[in-house]
Amino acid sequence: MSRINGNNLTVSRGVQLAKCALFVVLMIVSAFISIPFPPVPLTFQTVVAVSAGLFLGPLYGTAAVGVYIFMGILGLPVFTNGGGFAYVVQPTFGYILGFAAAALAAGLLRGKGELTVRRALLASMAGFFVNYLIGVPYFLLIWHFYMNNGAVWQAAVTYNLLYMPKDFVLCILAAFLCVRVSKVVR
Repeated sequence: MSRINGNNLTVSRGVQLAKCALFVVLMIVSAFISIPFPPVPLTFQTVVAVSAGLFLGPLYGTAAVGVYIFMGILGLPVFTNGGGFAYVVQPTFGYILGFAAAALAAGLLRGKGELTVRRALLASMAGFFVNYLIGVPYFLLIWHFYMNNGAVWQAAVTYNLLYMPKDFVLCILAAFLCVRVSKVVR
């Protein structure tokens, strides 16, 4: 706690932690707001992870997503299909790891100061690409390990390509939303 005339560092850190908690909740909720789509439902986690980086910056944005991932690995059913350590062998777990990297990339490129549309778009697209840069190879590796046949690459790439346009468009929309909200919040 800080005094009225004392250092506000503790108060601002508490506010940042509360924002982190909000984004942990948003990550959980976004996993369960899904559109049924084979083989994996379409969720909104990528856009929430990118938004965490845009709103909270690289440290707190990554921390919020990291807490979400840690909760899921511990066994809390926060991932789309549950939770637990066995989830690491799911083909989509690479995207879950990529959420933390997406928040970090978006937060780093966001920079300090007022969030402009240009910076928000750049940061948002970087978060999107970083998420897929981690998620796709992980997906292909796990898919190959379990399927182990010649159709692996075609099927896995097809599955991944189905989700990219949705996440791309949502990340663009998130950039504009984050700019608008950050002006109101500040």
